[in-house]
Amino acid sequence: MVKPNTRVLFVPLDERPCNYDFPYLLAQGTDLEIERPPLEWMGQKKIPGDTTQLWAWLEERAARADGAIIAMDTLLYGGIVPSRLHGMTSEQVGDKVNRLRRLKQLYPQMTLYAFQLIMRCPQYSLADEEPDYYADWGREIFKKGFIEHRQELGIATSEELFELSDINERLPVEILEDYLGRRRVNLEANEAALELVAEDIIDFMIIPQDDSAPYGYTAKDQQRLRNRISDLGLDLSVYMYPGADEVGCTLLARWVNQAKNAVPLVYPRLSALQGAFVIPLFEDRYFYETLKYQIMAAGGLIASSAAEADLILLANTPGDTMAEASSQQRAMAGYDVYRNVVELVEYGAHMLRHTGKNIAVADVGYANGADLKLLRLLKQKGLLFGLAGYAGWNTSSNTLGTVIAQSMLYSHYGPTAEHLDFLALRYAEDACYCAVVRTAMNNGIVEQMGFNKFMLDGQRGSVAAVIRGRMEQALDEYVNGPEGHVEITDCYMPWNRTFEVGLTVRHHAKERG
Repeated sequence: MVKPNTRVLFVPLDERPCNYDFPYLLAQGTDLEIERPPLEWMGQKKIPGDTTQLWAWLEERAARADGAIIAMDTLLYGGIVPSRLHGMTSEQVGDKVNRLRRLKQLYPQMTLYAFQLIMRCPQYSLADEEPDYYADWGREIFKKGFIEHRQELGIATSEELFELSDINERLPVEILEDYLGRRRVNLEANEAALELVAEDIIDFMIIPQDDSAPYGYTAKDQQRLRNRISDLGLDLSVYMYPGADEVGCTLLARWVNQAKNAVPLVYPRLSALQGAFVIPLFEDRYFYETLKYQIMAAGGLIASSAAEADLILLANTPGDTMAEASSQQRAMAGYDVYRNVVELVEYGAHMLRHTGKNIAVADVGYANGADLKLLRLLKQKGLLFGLAGYAGWNTSSNTLGTVIAQSMLYSHYGPTAEHLDFLALRYAEDACYCAVVRTAMNNGIVEQMGFNKFMLDGQRGSVAAVIRGRMEQALDEYVNGPEGHVEITDCYMPWNRTFEVGLTVRHHAKERG
């Protein structure tokens, strides 16, 4: 049973800010005491975290904790990327899974929330987050699994079967054996975790889908786990839906809601009539189906009307096919004609000021960054720092989980200084970095400096300094104004590449003079 005013241990998915910092920052200014392991134990990209230290930390603190939010991939493999690289056997991984059973037996007062990914299978040949051989054979590994799956279903075309024959002749056996062997170990770990849920060791679990291709190795693993969830009668305590890096935030919100015996009712208002039926990039289902799961996973339900809602979620969806944020300067009917973002903002402003409803914005118009038109409108209406939450980063599900968690916490704790700082962080990162500065850096600036987007000059090198300066300019254009301004106090590149940025920011209530 979750209790209020509790102490929760948090084991993040990896050391990046989205996993290590976001849930921790959201917990600040609440009555929840959250503790996380030291950053130096969390590893660095392909270097696994120190699982010996992490387990010792968890077990030592469990006696004084009311519960834990646990990324299983960190405790088993040392993080999300190491889960794709390890050389452990099923027995070694199984022993680690069983440590959770012993932990709950020793400390039955603990409520355990867990999440665990299914190993992904990217469609491209790139080894940045995969085994080194994926640089040469990644596409072939994916296509082999994709076509074989379609062949099993009797829907493979003759062209696909010809391609499969060619791949089978070229793909080295030892590489395929290494890859499939690791997949098998990880899938068995997924199944072992489900047994812990069935035994009430884990109280609630999310299996986020980091890879949502309709066919292939990952799709087959997903179906096998869906069947196992149903066989064990776990549909109400294990959710599987698109996502990954936002799940720590989601489970934090669920914890707070359950501690307060609250089930927030969320009324989604979409910018496009067809928005509910858009399949977001990198995902496998209609937007609205994932939205239902994201709200339920955080402890809420969808409201049938704005009148009964505790929170109105303005979802800035595309009107048809989703595009990348870096392409938003181009004219596209799905954004310019088939949606009405002006009405969305006017509605939000009216409901906030005339009904007092909590209003949040899920900026899911584009993948990998904010919709700059929406930001301009929010600024013009003076809404930026009156919102219960905002997010617009990476995938649609990453955005949904983050903004839903923040806005549900807002419904309990209101506009704390920590809340305003997190809003400021979202505008700085999702809009100014992801949609503006990163696009410019990737379109020539990084190369002009003698680097590339996958290899910079360190976490706090010259590239980070240029990025910080450009972000301050973008903040002045899109965010800073009468509602206040955002100050950047730190800027670094966590994985020494342009894809993600690490920021520390503060919101100042007065406009900068």
